[in-house]
Amino acid sequence: MLEQAPSTGPCRVPCASTIRRLVVGPRGPDNPAVADGSSEKFLTHLRAAIGDGTLTRLTLGAHRGADPTLRRLVVRPVALQAGPRFAFVWSHTTRDITKNHTADEAVALLTGLVGTDFATANLATTTVTVQFEQRPGRPGRIHVGPAPEETAASAHDRTKKRSVETGSAWLRGLGVTADDGKVRKGMEAKFRQVHRFVELLGPLIAEAPLPADRPWTLVDMGCGKGYLTFAAHEHLARAAAGPARVLGIEARADLVGLCNRVARETGADGLSFVAGTIAGAAVEQADILVALHACDTATDDALAKGIAAGAALLVVAPCCHREVRPQLVAPDVLEDALRHGILRERQAEFATDALRAALLGWAGYSTRVFEFISPEHTGKNLMISAVKRTRPADTTEAARKVRALAAFYGIRHQTLAARLGFDLSPVTAG
Repeated sequence: MLEQAPSTGPCRVPCASTIRRLVVGPRGPDNPAVADGSSEKFLTHLRAAIGDGTLTRLTLGAHRGADPTLRRLVVRPVALQAGPRFAFVWSHTTRDITKNHTADEAVALLTGLVGTDFATANLATTTVTVQFEQRPGRPGRIHVGPAPEETAASAHDRTKKRSVETGSAWLRGLGVTADDGKVRKGMEAKFRQVHRFVELLGPLIAEAPLPADRPWTLVDMGCGKGYLTFAAHEHLARAAAGPARVLGIEARADLVGLCNRVARETGADGLSFVAGTIAGAAVEQADILVALHACDTATDDALAKGIAAGAALLVVAPCCHREVRPQLVAPDVLEDALRHGILRERQAEFATDALRAALLGWAGYSTRVFEFISPEHTGKNLMISAVKRTRPADTTEAARKVRALAAFYGIRHQTLAARLGFDLSPVTAG
């Protein structure tokens, strides 16, 4: 739910120096967030962009402040009857809160947030993009790159810009749109799926601890005809710290040939496809790993390869859940219910994906499970996202929860656990 803060008159905020003292604290060697000067360098770019009106979008991520429900802050310019303002959209777990501020107020508020409450910041202007990252115990990093291809409109009544534009050449090359840029009949659901994927991918990328000093690498395992692979490449070309490398892996050689041809013809630099299976593919580097609708244990193989490659972000949409179903031992209260095949199948899906999420938590990732697209398009609409944590977690407690979940359902073997070397057997007191 989007909430608009009521306007009760002029917003009075402390000056930038006051907020800096209250939120950031004194500058010096005891404050690693500012001691290396990286946050100040970023703020110099930010203040200039706000001052000269070139800011198009600012995203602060990797929240580490006092409010555990706050995920990110997005700032963009808007045109109101009262004059130009900057809309601050505070994204919490269950709601978004929007507040509008003048340029001076925006500068004052943001000065106290970069490198303190938020560890990452991505600034897009009409002339440059600037990225900031502050990892615990490490010097902050700044990367300055070219401006995005498009700039954000500032009026509230502007035409909504899609995450994927129908005029993209690769959509025509893959048969999603016609020469006039309109979605072909029968491809509407596929276009909605592609659009939704990019809508979800953008915020996840902003949240993940991706490298700021080199181009990112995304690997799409079991990419099929490459619809989502092309969409991810187009998005990363705007969001990454340089020309991103995107690799699609697909077992069907004819689809690999088609996708490589479309990539060449549309000038998709850095995008390539290779033939191979998920289980057999060698993944040496992956900052982002995607595997959508990989059947049964292929999802586990993809997750394991992404973890082994040190991926900062894993995004999977599981399909088929055959491995766990025959192992299910129904608790007494569920024994009668699970004699029905459809209920047993859904319980197997739940148990499998819940176990995957728990294992990812044990492996050092913050995990979310949510609906990908409408079930009208496909019943396999669940998505699991995993963002690599920058702080160590209690692996002992995480392991206990994994084993307890497996024991509840009688699961003795599960592929992701095996790939990670995790023993599902309950630990007995010796």
